[in-house]
Amino acid sequence: MAKSTPTPVYDDQGRELIVKVENLQKYFGRNHVLKGIDLEVFKGEVVVLIGPSGSGKSTFLRCLNFLEDPTTGEIGIGGVHVTCGSHGGTFKKDVHQIRMKCGMVFQEFNLFPHMDATENVTEGPILVKGEKKAAAIEKAHELLRKVGLGERMDFFPSQLSGGQKQRVAIARAMAMDPVLMLFDEPTSALDPELIGEVLKVMKDLASQGMTMIVVSHEMGFSRDVADRVVYMDDGYFIEQGPPSEVFFHPKDDRTKRFLRHILPEKEPEHAKELGILEVDQELPAPDGPPAGSDASDDLAPDGRRVPLQGPAGAALNEDNLADTAIPEVPLSNGPMGETPLPPGDERL
Repeated sequence: MAKSTPTPVYDDQGRELIVKVENLQKYFGRNHVLKGIDLEVFKGEVVVLIGPSGSGKSTFLRCLNFLEDPTTGEIGIGGVHVTCGSHGGTFKKDVHQIRMKCGMVFQEFNLFPHMDATENVTEGPILVKGEKKAAAIEKAHELLRKVGLGERMDFFPSQLSGGQKQRVAIARAMAMDPVLMLFDEPTSALDPELIGEVLKVMKDLASQGMTMIVVSHEMGFSRDVADRVVYMDDGYFIEQGPPSEVFFHPKDDRTKRFLRHILPEKEPEHAKELGILEVDQELPAPDGPPAGSDASDDLAPDGRRVPLQGPAGAALNEDNLADTAIPEVPLSNGPMGETPLPPGDERL
């Protein structure tokens, strides 16, 4: 039987517990995907899940807000507790409450193509929460301005770049006033030059105290923003801790193998963000030059290491972050000689 705990839960240090997961199990038929996951996340924490593809990271996120039905285990979010595998009206009510407390941003943007940016953001608050249309629109405009889309409020998804669509998706999730934001590889479908604008919005959310669980291959973002990094493999949480420990002083051999072999082989740009330049390289010290490199080339005049560049590294440098406007597309007349409207002027 599901049970609700509407009052906030605090630990002995006075921190509010937002997420508590105990012994979470998930099967797809005979395929055992999540194998006894335990996790606690406190208010304002940013937890980043890393690991090879197929390790269960996205499935875990989808189980948290019941987009996938967990097989067994306990999930508590924002004071609402659910025993997975239960049935009945109380269970369904509590699952609905948990979903209302979670905002989720997917790999794909999943925007409604027939609605402009404002309408995409207001749809949930009006239909699900019953907010007045005028208030929902005012909130949507405020959120769109916060994510840098003040000039794109009436643009349709077809008129927006990939990064802009993802920022609309973030604003849409925030419009539901969640206590927890879930990000499932939000930059994986973006071109490298568009990644930075999305990461900047996520950094801003983190700095404002939003509790976040992020599945990401952006190692620079994980290093700079995460309070805790969790390495996941084969359905288990293998190792977790501050980024400085997990990335540069991992204890488990599987974590070491991922960072030294799998990551530089399959995702070299993301490995470079940590200073790992080749397969099986010794892990660099957090503030030192990567092994095998000339330290003088990577040091600023004050002796501090200059962050690695490249497409992904440069995206993390806020000086290089810029809003991406609608690209210029060569225009040609239609088959009957019609003159097309320039991008941005279309109205469906």
